[in-house]
Amino acid sequence: MTLKADLYFSFRSPYSYLAVGRYRAMAEEYDLDIALRTVWPIAIRDPDILFTGNPAAPRYILMDSFRSAQMLGIPFRWPRPDPVVQDLTTREIAKDQPHIYRIGRMGQAATRRGKGLAFADEASKIIFSGEVDGWNEGDHLAGAADRAGLDIAELEAEVETDADALDAEIAENQAALEAAGHWGVPTLVFEGEPFFGQDRVAMAKWRMEQKGMVKQ
Repeated sequence: MTLKADLYFSFRSPYSYLAVGRYRAMAEEYDLDIALRTVWPIAIRDPDILFTGNPAAPRYILMDSFRSAQMLGIPFRWPRPDPVVQDLTTREIAKDQPHIYRIGRMGQAATRRGKGLAFADEASKIIFSGEVDGWNEGDHLAGAADRAGLDIAELEAEVETDADALDAEIAENQAALEAAGHWGVPTLVFEGEPFFGQDRVAMAKWRMEQKGMVKQ
């Protein structure tokens, strides 16, 4: 029997990037269906939380992201450009956010086609791996979409014409994440149980194996 889980994911989260490839590999190896559920980054969802937190948090997240990537053997660099337009000195979030809304809506459009996990993995690689400058330009996203089995023109058209509906679906994802008992990403939810963080991939796998997950 195919097990089902939801992966709550942000295209700005380095930890989401560090987790998604492993979850994708797991879904390809096991009789497992993981649905990608895009949420907006906390900087967009609730900037008050971002600004009222401990000022050491951003420095720690950056340091920990680098060492986690090194430990896992995953290439990593902070994105160029950052998916969220933000002054990292003052932490001020710009009103105009062309990158995160575009990529987030594309992720949700990919989920509509059953290919959200693959698209998130491929897009995250060009955003976070350090192999690409200007991931939002040229044919970088087209290549990511193609590798995920998607047509970039179709995704872009849907992002333009159906933005409100895509945003409503993303809002539903955010509400579902909170209903499952968490707020952060990446969070895998399996049978109502949340597994938060890139360091919970093995634990989520262990739980699903307890519930009968087998290889394809």
